[in-house]
Amino acid sequence: MAETIRWMSTRTASERLGVTLRTLYRFIDEGQLAAYKFGRVIRIKEADVEGFIEAARISPGSLEHLYPEPRNEQQSAT
Repeated sequence: MAETIRWMSTRTASERLGVTLRTLYRFIDEGQLAAYKFGRVIRIKEADVEGFIEAARISPGSLEHLYPEPRNEQQSAT
């Protein structure tokens, strides 16, 4: 039997992602996160939110540009 789709409100999805509603709507508008409109309500598949989270995962070694290299003692003595 087909699996039932679990829907999330935009508020629940934004809370799950830890972002504001405005940021969530930007993700939707930019095509980063799929959303569906039923009448006046926008809903997001729970599986799409989980996939969005996994796609945003940071690979080890990709943040080296964010922290400085240790200073060499010889450089600091000059």
